[in-house]
Amino acid sequence: MNIYFLSAAVVCVLVGIVHSILGEILIFNNLRVGGIVPTEAAPPLLSKNVRIIWATWHLASIFGLLLAGILLAAAAGKITLDSIAIYAFLAAFVAGSALVFLATNGMHPGWIGLLSVAALVYLGSVT
Repeated sequence: MNIYFLSAAVVCVLVGIVHSILGEILIFNNLRVGGIVPTEAAPPLLSKNVRIIWATWHLASIFGLLLAGILLAAAAGKITLDSIAIYAFLAAFVAGSALVFLATNGMHPGWIGLLSVAALVYLGSVT
């Protein structure tokens, strides 16, 4: 069992769940009238813009959960991550961390979770 890949998978799951739940509570709950999909505009955004942002918001969480599944399979030895897959994981999570850090001047804690996943994937790949 690769404990680093396992830990990275756990962090991915936690980040994905927290991302979706807090997004619903802090952002989208106030833009919803009766249904699951937000329907209210949030000027200067039109309602159609809010809907696609909502979908994209949760798509990011879904991708994180799917990546966690790949890491879990790798941790258990069910699959092997080749160097291209490792580089793809590292690039995605380092770039994501940098974007969140830069966009929020380091105030949004999401960058820490994303950078943690990158570090754990790196450590898992060199052990």
